[in-house]
Amino acid sequence: MREIPLRHALIMGASSGIGHAMAERLAADPDIETLVLCSRRARSSALLLRLQSQLAAAGKQCLLLDVDITDEASLAGMTNQLRKDMQVIDLVVNTVGLLHAEDVSPEKALEHISLPSMQQVFAVNAFGPILLAQALMPWLKVRRPVLFTSLSARVGSIGDNRLGGWYSYRASKAAQNQLLKTLAIELARRNPEAIVLALHPGTTDTGLSRPFQANVAQEKLFTPAFVADHLLQQITQATVEDTGSFIAWDGQRIAW
Repeated sequence: MREIPLRHALIMGASSGIGHAMAERLAADPDIETLVLCSRRARSSALLLRLQSQLAAAGKQCLLLDVDITDEASLAGMTNQLRKDMQVIDLVVNTVGLLHAEDVSPEKALEHISLPSMQQVFAVNAFGPILLAQALMPWLKVRRPVLFTSLSARVGSIGDNRLGGWYSYRASKAAQNQLLKTLAIELARRNPEAIVLALHPGTTDTGLSRPFQANVAQEKLFTPAFVADHLLQQITQATVEDTGSFIAWDGQRIAW
């Protein structure tokens, strides 16, 4: 049973990977009326333009917004645009994450840490989700059901850390978890019908994990479509009693 009607949804990071798989699933949902798809280059994404055309043909609204989750001015521009087009938002899904880039890689030892690299990882994984929530607060604080979710990672669990390494990624996801937990407590006072969740998608066959898949068992390497289906199942089953939780794709609660 769906506790929150999902008619108006926003996906951050919708142009690839899990974000795009979530966008496809929601676009196919007959209950969806408005879908806001955000990424740094959403308006030039062939994948998102195709989804926009499909939704338009079905008489539904699909907004493509170019947004950088680490840039406050970009997020403010998103807010201003949404004020014109969105009276309510039922669901927010942030799928943006950074594990590696041209000048960033997971640290195997303390000697590999660099401040610029760590700052870049934290900007995306920790600061980005809470800045997104801040930008969307006009919709989150209204006393009605709304769900704010963001992809975290099991390696961000302090209690579950048995292997060490990956300092920046682990710590940035742990920081995101704390920020989301704090957001859940504040929103419980301002909007008791709001739900905030940190979600672990499992190891997914995307660009984020591809360089690190060699030791992952085939049955534990998921497709984006598989992950999108299971995350949406967790989302649609969530109740206000779940707010502030860290939940895996299969419904398991993860230790902080």
